[in-house]
Amino acid sequence: MIMVPRGAGPARPAAGHELERMLDELYATAPSDFVSRRERLAAEARRDGRGDDARRIHAARRPTLAAWAANLLLRSQPAESERFLELGRALREAYRTLDADGIRELSEQRRGVVAALSRQAAELAREAGHVLSGAARQDVESTLRAVLADEDAARRWATGRLESVLTPPADFPSRGTAAAAPSRGASRRAPAPPDTSSRAKDELAERRRERRGQLGRARRSAEAADRRVRELGAGRADADTALRRARERQDRAREHVSAAEERLREARQELRGAEQERQEAEERLRTVAEAVDEAERAARDAAREVARLAEPIR
Repeated sequence: MIMVPRGAGPARPAAGHELERMLDELYATAPSDFVSRRERLAAEARRDGRGDDARRIHAARRPTLAAWAANLLLRSQPAESERFLELGRALREAYRTLDADGIRELSEQRRGVVAALSRQAAELAREAGHVLSGAARQDVESTLRAVLADEDAARRWATGRLESVLTPPADFPSRGTAAAAPSRGASRRAPAPPDTSSRAKDELAERRRERRGQLGRARRSAEAADRRVRELGAGRADADTALRRARERQDRAREHVSAAEERLREARQELRGAEQERQEAEERLRTVAEAVDEAERAARDAAREVARLAEPIR
């Protein structure tokens, strides 16, 4: 059962562990097999006397191909998913606080991470036997942008049970351009409460320090996610090469086995022929030996008769 990334949503109750396991199994199933798997799991729950669980399982909706790919990404890459969720929290905080510099930098990282993760989701889907169309890949990217922009979308994705594509909010720029981020001038012109005391200044400084810390953590998370995606890409290329070589070696081994089996069949045929010849030779030898024995007996009898006849008559 996939673990929900830290801070992404409420913990599931222990009492419903078996139901949660079944739902996790169901939403890990490709859409083409979803309905049949849902019916089997619901029937299993009914056989166990869990009627409420069976009804909840039966009520589960089949995800779209893009939603399934987004779920697959979360379940297959939990560490990268957690860093992605952390990037979203930092980006939303930057927008809430009108941190123009943070928005620009995080938006640049966001574009790269969303593109890399959407490619990874498409590759995972392909490895599972389902090729994403261009429209489906766009839906995956839309879902990932929504996860960054909206806290509720992030919680829904973190369950690993998306049923349909998520759409980022209209007031959250979809491309993270510098023009979309609030300018420094706009930030300065934003209304702010009067700062007439040292206490207010201290609070403002503390908020800025906290925001810088959040920004630093988000930058590190995004950089780690970028590195991890590059490492996984290199690892996948190595794995593809190794798989291709293994398949070639397997094909050669099959050819060798086929040739060896053909030689074995020929050798067995030759062995059967030699065995038959041996049996025939043994039979001829027995026949000749019997004839020799018979001839020797006749010769002895004749010699005795000659000796008898050669004796003088008395």
